[in-house]
Amino acid sequence: MKTSFDFEKPIDDLLGQLEKVKQVAEKTKVDMSATISELEAELKRTREEIYGNLTGWQKVQMSRHPDRPQTLDYISMMCDNFLELHGDRTVKDDKAIIGGWANIDDQSLMIIGHQKGKNTKERQFRNFGMANPEGYRKALRLMKMAEKFNKPIVTLIDTMGAYPGLEAEERGQGEAIARNLLEMSVLKVPVICIIIGEGASGGALGIGIGDRVYMLEHTWYSVISPESCSSILWRSWDYKERAAESLKLTSENMLSNGLIDGIIPEPFGGAHQDPVAIGETVKQQILTDLNLLTAKNADEMVAERIDKFCKMGVVVE
Repeated sequence: MKTSFDFEKPIDDLLGQLEKVKQVAEKTKVDMSATISELEAELKRTREEIYGNLTGWQKVQMSRHPDRPQTLDYISMMCDNFLELHGDRTVKDDKAIIGGWANIDDQSLMIIGHQKGKNTKERQFRNFGMANPEGYRKALRLMKMAEKFNKPIVTLIDTMGAYPGLEAEERGQGEAIARNLLEMSVLKVPVICIIIGEGASGGALGIGIGDRVYMLEHTWYSVISPESCSSILWRSWDYKERAAESLKLTSENMLSNGLIDGIIPEPFGGAHQDPVAIGETVKQQILTDLNLLTAKNADEMVAERIDKFCKMGVVVE
């Protein structure tokens, strides 16, 4: 069953009208090409108006679409092969973060990302993409392995945040994320980070320090989700739309504030409308950046990475 949001209702209505006219034309053999053309033109205008003016909350909704491609989808679309590696060598294998060796065309690399799951059973297995400390420690282990063999790293970010459970805090959730921030900032291999869905809090930042940080067009990146922000400030989730606007969490907001390096355009209507196309777009962006980054001196690359993040949040009055 097709999933659509409230703001997409005008589009759904026009699609329904278009389908009915086509059925009538087929049954009655009456030429209704003029009506069909008018409806198609109106549909195009409506889509452009809606998708070209999405609010912050609507972008959050788009990033959560159940059919939106996830990390394993991108791996299958972009990579010629993939060898998944498991475990942090301390506690267990966290299923919310996956990673391993992969080939994109002739480029060998380490790819790491959050995996939410597509159905209820898989979401429970993946803990809804919310990693425990061992997930971030597994990611760091794989990054250090990539550095050892001088291979670039690609991370795909899509999480509601790190797992907030008591056991995660007992095992050092904050320390694990902080360690990743420190270690990723000085990795001597190219690191490309791409937000493919939700980018919430330290859960996203834990694998989000790179030479290039991108967001897909209809994604969000923020210290807190709109719902959590609303519940803290107004003691209710009813103000989540207002919170989304105040947080300035869209890709356009993040780019204008200098917090990301670019926006990767999505197919019209979102990545879920044409997964193959967005997979190819992301693949070409990765290859383009790797050609530039692999030519750089390692020490120079690390210095530029540190300088880029140190400049964030600086205010000059």
